[in-house]
Order: sequence, then C-alpha cells, then structure tokens
Amino acid sequence: MTTPTAGSLRVSGATLHYEVRGEGPLLLLIPGGSGGAASFDGVAGDLAADHTVVTYDPRGMSRSTLDDPDAEQHVAEHADDAYRLLELLSPGEPARVFGASSGAIVSLHLLATHPERLERVVAHEPPVVEVLPDADEHRALIARVRETFRAEGLMPAMAVFAAGLKKDGDGDGGEADADADAGAGAEVRLPPQAAARAEQTMANLPYFVGRIVPAFMSYTPDVHRLERLSDRLVLACGQDSAGELPYRPAAFLAERFGTELVHFPGGHTGLTTHPAEFAELLRKVFRA
Repeated sequence: MTTPTAGSLRVSGATLHYEVRGEGPLLLLIPGGSGGAASFDGVAGDLAADHTVVTYDPRGMSRSTLDDPDAEQHVAEHADDAYRLLELLSPGEPARVFGASSGAIVSLHLLATHPERLERVVAHEPPVVEVLPDADEHRALIARVRETFRAEGLMPAMAVFAAGLKKDGDGDGGEADADADAGAGAEVRLPPQAAARAEQTMANLPYFVGRIVPAFMSYTPDVHRLERLSDRLVLACGQDSAGELPYRPAAFLAERFGTELVHFPGGHTGLTTHPAEFAELLRKVFRA
C-alpha cells in the first residue's frame, strides 16, 4: 500500500486529521460508522494507483478532536469539513467524492451545497430515512436508540439500532453489528494493526450512537436540488443488502431521479468484506 502523508486542518470547532496518498484526480473518501479513515485501509492503496486519495477522521472521531467534546453534531457542519478539505487539497479543481453510510449523507449535503467543487459523487447506502414513505417508523427507531442509550448504555442501544436496520427475518444488522463484531474479536483473532483499528472503532461507538446516529438519520436532504444535480450523483447499494433499511433510501432516490442504482459487492459493509472488488468497481464508476 502507498504510504500516506498525514496532515491536520483547523475547522470551526475541531481539528481534522487527514491522510493523502497517490496521484491523479483528487478522490475524497468520507467514512461512515465509527471506523474513521482506517475504514478505507483495504481500498485506499488500490484507488491511489490513479487518484490522489484523501481519507480523514470525521470531527469527534479517532484523531480528529472537538474543541467542545460535548458539542452536538450536524450534517451541514460535517459537510463543511469535507468542503474545507477540498479547498485545501484541490483548490479550484473539481474533485471526486465517495461516501459510505453516514458519510454518504455528508456527501449528499456537500453536493447540494457545493456542486461546483464536485465532478462526481458516489453515495453508498446513505440512511436518509426521511425520504421514505414510512419515515415515521424510522423516527420512532431513532428515538428508541436514543432513549436506550441514555437509560441502559451502549450495547443495548447498539442492539436496538442493529435490529432496526436489518430486513425481516435476517440476522445481519449491518454496520452496527459489524462494528460490534470487530471489537469483540479484536483480542482473540485479529493481527495487531487490525486489532488496533477495532479498538479505535469501539472507542468511537458511544459518540457515533449517541450523537451521529440521531442527528444524521433525522436529516432531510434537499431532494429537488439533488434531482437537478443527479447527472453527477451515483446512488449505490450493496448487492447483498436489498431490503435492509440503509439500502432503501438510495433505491428510492434512484427511482425518483430516473438514474441507475449501482450495486457494489457485499452488503452495507462491502467496503470491508470485499475490498479489492469494491475498489475495482469504484474506479470503473469514476471512469464512466
């Protein structure tokens, strides 16, 4: 893998840690869940063969620190962080962006607010549940997660969250289960680098469940604006996650916009489970 060059960027209320590797058109990777920049370790090297790849820890996670550790989080603020990175690393030159899950929500807001800075955006399973006809059910889920976290703690809240993401009769809870499994297995079966990543993922979980999930899944994208910009937006899902909650908004929006829904290998966490195939398809999508 190409060795990254690390840097830091002061933004409003936070200091971001970012990493750059490769050369070519700038490709900003916006992580979802609680994994931070490390969640792209499996694909960044392949993508750096023909891109300048930028990864980063979102504010409040891993090495990106908040001035106020208790600050509420907002999609618009996270999208502005991504914009500041583009201004720093690709000034005046439209960039490519990939966002995963909660990071895909950020990528949608970034496209809606700064389309002139973006050549193409790939949004993989953004859980923008407010666009769905049954949004009220998902608001109730978010409220249950928040209340369970407040009353019972992290792991019970994770269980509620995972149950709400899965499709009926399916034991795959998506991103939340994957994060929990990584942490649980760190001591017994992971090599040192992977174990360190799993440990950091687990350390980020309270922040993710307590502040990112409620704020991001309550976010309503500007659908009319995105429809006008749909020529540069690629909505994507995992080929194994049809029927799961994070799959449905991307499928709904692609149908509304009359655009192709691109299916990537694996499920919601295909980036981690099928990294080589995922990176290969992502490169093809950006070349198209």
